[in-house]
Amino acid sequence: MLAERVRRRLIEVVCQGQPITYQALALKLELVPPNTIRQLTTALEELMEQDAAAGHPLIAALVVSKATQDFPRQGFFECAHRLGCFQGDLDGSSAAHYYQSEFDSAVTFWGSADH
Repeated sequence: MLAERVRRRLIEVVCQGQPITYQALALKLELVPPNTIRQLTTALEELMEQDAAAGHPLIAALVVSKATQDFPRQGFFECAHRLGCFQGDLDGSSAAHYYQSEFDSAVTFWGSADH
């Protein structure tokens, strides 16, 4: 299942304490066209659902868009909002604060051996 492959790769990435771009992650996973980024975002949303249900920080926060200057794509915030993890304005400063907090929590949680 792609979502579990994505999770395993992101757990490897979290040790670096830096985000990874959608494109770089797709390349590491050796996803094949067509729609490689769509395949990846679908898997990330599945992981977000699992993490939210378990009360864990969203591991998907480790993935960012090069185009949005190291910030996730809009779909990340929309999904987090839909799951009840994020209640702020999808485009405002509350999104930036939420993302930084979620990223930091994900690095701490997923970088530990306790999960």
